[in-house]
Amino acid sequence: MFEFQVEKSEKIPIMRTNPIGTQDLRGVFPVPPLARKNDAQRSIDFTQNDRIVRHIADGGISNFIYGGNAFLYHITLADFEPLLEWLAGFDAGLLAIPSAGPSYGRAMDQAAMVRRHGFPIVMVLPCADPRDAAGIERGLREFADACATPLMCYIKDENNFGADKEAGLDAVARLVDSGICRAIKYAVVRKDPSQDEYLRSLLRRVPAERVISGIGERPAIVHMRDFGLPGFTTGSGCVAPRMSQDLFEANSRKDYGAAEQLRSHFIPLEDLRDAWGPARVLHAATQLAGIAETGPLIPYQSGLTGAQLAQLAPVSKALCEVGHTVAAAAE
Repeated sequence: MFEFQVEKSEKIPIMRTNPIGTQDLRGVFPVPPLARKNDAQRSIDFTQNDRIVRHIADGGISNFIYGGNAFLYHITLADFEPLLEWLAGFDAGLLAIPSAGPSYGRAMDQAAMVRRHGFPIVMVLPCADPRDAAGIERGLREFADACATPLMCYIKDENNFGADKEAGLDAVARLVDSGICRAIKYAVVRKDPSQDEYLRSLLRRVPAERVISGIGERPAIVHMRDFGLPGFTTGSGCVAPRMSQDLFEANSRKDYGAAEQLRSHFIPLEDLRDAWGPARVLHAATQLAGIAETGPLIPYQSGLTGAQLAQLAPVSKALCEVGHTVAAAAE
């Protein structure tokens, strides 16, 4: 079993730093956008990001993953350090999970920064460059050692660990067995999520309690009900967090009729995210719903067109309003 020895720091810990257990993977894991200022550097706007976090936390959710919706694939090292400082300042009742990578070189450049803060887990963004299972496994082991932090592996497609799928799944299993990988974000999109032999093969190798559904509300019911996954990530739930939490709770008590009804409210926004790009739509939807001023996107993404914003605005506002109604009814 891999043992992590985190460096001692003079910094007084504020955020939660205790190790991640399987019980911590039961729940909703929002993946919020990252607000930026309209200045020349498009610098991170932490005041607006605080508003997003408060909105989600007020909905009863305490887990936060900063990854794809925050465009961390393209973040500069100059921005990465203050982002980690901000995440490390989260209240002790909140779980803040940063992401690193996706390339080996970028992850290793980020490792010392991650190590300084003692995060309980860090997600590794999926790589799309030339790779194979043995090479990815070696790289993740080196990164985990360098940052002294357990990993959340992000499986976005069947070839994330190379073209040999069986070898890739075996590599994931070894990382889990060794304690290096404490959680898996499973985000392989299927037309019918109930028909997923790759996920079934993964779950024959690793415990389902280590795997969270990583594609939002659309497959969340199937993944929890049919595959026994303990929780799910959400993008649209950043707009209506109380309703996303209620969906999780309905699944947990096996009230799938109520879960389906709750899930239906997210589909209009999820449809637009699938059509125009999940992260860029969520970035705009958060602002259009009146939650926070999210500002510009960083390259390699561009903002939505005027026509797209006009179509998105009523969808975003409607979801937020329904979410507020659900939250008020729960009080």
